[in-house]
Amino acid sequence: MDARSSASVAPPPGCPAHGSGARVPLYGPEFAADPHAYYSYLRSYGPTAPVELAPGVEATLVTDYSTALQLLQDSASFRKDARRWRAFNEGEVAPDSPVVPLLAYRPNAMFSDGADHLRLRQAVTDSMARVDSRKLARSTEQVSDFLIAQFGYRGSADLLGNYARQLPLFVFNELFGCPADIGDRVLFGISGMFDGINAENAAAVLFGAVGELVALKRTRPGDDVTSWLMQHQAKLTDEEMVHQLALLLAAGTEALGNLIGNTLHRLLTHDAYAHTGGLIDEAIDDTLWENPPMSNLAPHYPAADMEFAGQQLRAGDLLLVSFAAANNSPMLSAERQAGSRAHLAWGAGPHACPSKDPARQISVSAIENLLNQLPDIQLAVPEASLTWRPGPFSRGLTALPTRFTPVEAARRPAPQARPEPSVRAEQTTQQNRTSTSERGGRWSQFLNWLTK
Repeated sequence: MDARSSASVAPPPGCPAHGSGARVPLYGPEFAADPHAYYSYLRSYGPTAPVELAPGVEATLVTDYSTALQLLQDSASFRKDARRWRAFNEGEVAPDSPVVPLLAYRPNAMFSDGADHLRLRQAVTDSMARVDSRKLARSTEQVSDFLIAQFGYRGSADLLGNYARQLPLFVFNELFGCPADIGDRVLFGISGMFDGINAENAAAVLFGAVGELVALKRTRPGDDVTSWLMQHQAKLTDEEMVHQLALLLAAGTEALGNLIGNTLHRLLTHDAYAHTGGLIDEAIDDTLWENPPMSNLAPHYPAADMEFAGQQLRAGDLLLVSFAAANNSPMLSAERQAGSRAHLAWGAGPHACPSKDPARQISVSAIENLLNQLPDIQLAVPEASLTWRPGPFSRGLTALPTRFTPVEAARRPAPQARPEPSVRAEQTTQQNRTSTSERGGRWSQFLNWLTK
């Protein structure tokens, strides 16, 4: 793919993309610190730009809003099945590349096309549509109370690690009907995958736990998303069940944790919100426009050699949509000022996020409950010292240190007990159990806390 001339716009500081044909890296501390400087530079290439997702992993990034919509809505010309990825199939991308686990094919709705996608997608959307909004609000508030009880009495907390990233995991455990032991391993597996802590083993723990959840619900269904998905007329196999649930749990909780964290960051660093009536809703909308939780994703592959947005593409080339760049296109400034929600943070077309309404409700409830209980919360460090995670796909802080007036918890914090290895080893396979470290037991603690 030939890069178009971009000599009129200088690359951002630290960017090695100098000269015609150079690819712009979407990883590393420089990109994480100021991605919008990179997006401004990438726009100089036109609607699409040549990027590198990791060393040796090339892609075309769509940065223009209307071009992104065209790609997302054209399922005939562009496919989602990652088995079409030409560079991977030809050995140009190593299987152990850090971006492969997120881009490699799995039999779920994200990586399927045509009738297969319609079948899986309908099962997911129908099942998520059965979630009771009042029950979801109650569950979110209970989880929020539990997490605040763990740090509220101290007068300080990392709102990212102690709250924003944990809350979606707990709420999704509740929605999907996870019993204590399985829920402990779901929390461990997802956290390990996105933290990069023994990610391969963490993924094995997650898929093992979800497999046990599917087996459990086959014999003991409940009033939960897992059971509804299993009972759907699409008649998903056990393998399909595992992959749909893993997708919803992993992708949903990562994006939602980033949305809550990024919105809290915005509220704590922009004084203007203190003088508005729609405090949380406005902050969430502004975050989705300017700092969406998934910044560059939606992998697509041309079904045939073609010209797209003035660029020649080969069948199987990897294209990604930059939701962050497209949302911040200069042409959209009037849309934003008018209060429009036409951003692309939830995607668009047949693969748009199926859970955006529950996600927004969870975010609003989580932030509202936190601010009600800790009304004087503020950053504990200068804003300039905050750092962002250096990956190409999601946008989230590494930490959000805060301080506030200590509060008396409604219930005592659950004890930070570690799981008993000997007991856990008897309950499941050695591979999964020995992987569950000190993170294990948090879901059990929450369930115990509810009964006190």
